[in-house]
Amino acid sequence: MKPEPAPEQRSALVRGLLYGFAVLCLVLGLIGVVVPGMPTTVFILMAAWAAARSSPRLHAWLLNHRLFGPLLHNWANGRTVSRRAKWSATVTMAVCAVIVSFTAHRAWLAMLAIACMAVVLAWLWSRPLPLPPAADPPPP
Repeated sequence: MKPEPAPEQRSALVRGLLYGFAVLCLVLGLIGVVVPGMPTTVFILMAAWAAARSSPRLHAWLLNHRLFGPLLHNWANGRTVSRRAKWSATVTMAVCAVIVSFTAHRAWLAMLAIACMAVVLAWLWSRPLPLPPAADPPPP
């Protein structure tokens, strides 16, 4: 497999498009933090992917972010998802499923939306948990 070129080796147009995509995904992910039903994780993962290819500064900011950093590190280190993130997604999707079931104009639309959420949750819960941090050895 051919190695990825460094961000500075890409053309300015490609870097600009990737950077714009990273910022768009970051904004959508931030909206997802406060709007129920709007995904956060997928947008942050896409933002990190695009930032790694266009802006080392934005990528470093994401990796060091208080909320997003642990998620990105877990994903990079074995495609793991924390139990807290799994439960947060489960509760949020359950609330959305209730809202959709009462507000959908067609029953089949509600069932389709809930089925999609169920598939995503099944996939999410199939992801392994991150390993606990290694305990420091006892002092000699």
